[in-house]
Amino acid sequence: MQYVKLGSTGLDVSRICLGCMTYGVPGRGNHEWTLDEEASRPLIRQALEAGVNFFDTANVYSDGTSEEIVGRALRDFARRDEIVLATKVHGRMRPGPNGAGLSRRAIMTEIDNSLRRLGTDHVDLYQIHRWDPHTPVEETMEALHDVVKAGKARYIGASSMYAWQFSKAQYTARLNGWTRFVSMQNHYNLLYREEEREMLPLCADQGVGVLPWSPLARGRLTRDWDTATGRSATDAFGSTLYPEGDRAVVEAVTRIAAERQVPRAQVALAWLLHQDTVTSPIVGASRAGHLEDAVAAVELRLSDKEMEELQRPYEPHPVSGH
Repeated sequence: MQYVKLGSTGLDVSRICLGCMTYGVPGRGNHEWTLDEEASRPLIRQALEAGVNFFDTANVYSDGTSEEIVGRALRDFARRDEIVLATKVHGRMRPGPNGAGLSRRAIMTEIDNSLRRLGTDHVDLYQIHRWDPHTPVEETMEALHDVVKAGKARYIGASSMYAWQFSKAQYTARLNGWTRFVSMQNHYNLLYREEEREMLPLCADQGVGVLPWSPLARGRLTRDWDTATGRSATDAFGSTLYPEGDRAVVEAVTRIAAERQVPRAQVALAWLLHQDTVTSPIVGASRAGHLEDAVAAVELRLSDKEMEELQRPYEPHPVSGH
């Protein structure tokens, strides 16, 4: 495993981050395909043994049970000071007013709930899961600053939004002497490259670490285009992301993987890891082979010709994932 600094911070993170949306009580929340605790623990342990030190979850994943499962596994298999633990806030956790969003009340309530579920007194990276257009950005940034100053989070990060929104939040924090975001968790992969227009140049200029979610396009880049899976059959959000025109990119991945005699996942992840702006892709793993491919991708070097062949078929997409 290789390790890099997270943006312009001094924090070392593994080049692969284990995305923990896969782990949670099935039937709780919006993801019917999640793995229960018994099935999740071996994969979390495998990631640790492979050198992964970076784990990302969210309060909303499986109605909070992802945080519970991940927290217990990491307490059993690792030392707290050896891992980088990240979670997120924004999604709806209960019905009615104040049950979601980025108000001061929501942030202060949800950080304590996340810490309780995770079984720790702090997270290393506390991220806003999306932009909240209904709360003044000043309120959100000051509340996040207070979370850091209270010792409940070491750093803060953001997730998918427009570049102007991210810039506004960073400017607001700088203007008031508050903590700024050190990372951007955005939608970026071979099938969706719209972030290259504005967000990635902004992050590069400002020294912000980039943590792409869905680096394998919800598995689209790892299998034949027309192949369905248990997850794809129930993933209403994912079904809106990748149109028929993306088939040509998948076919390019397939050709290069066949020539290299490696799984397609390794090629798709290696392309992402070749991007100068990318710190650590957030990789989900429901089988041991998924982790093996992710770790192997760190060492896979693609030629300039292969990179061009992978990128050539791309067609512009409507903005999605915000």
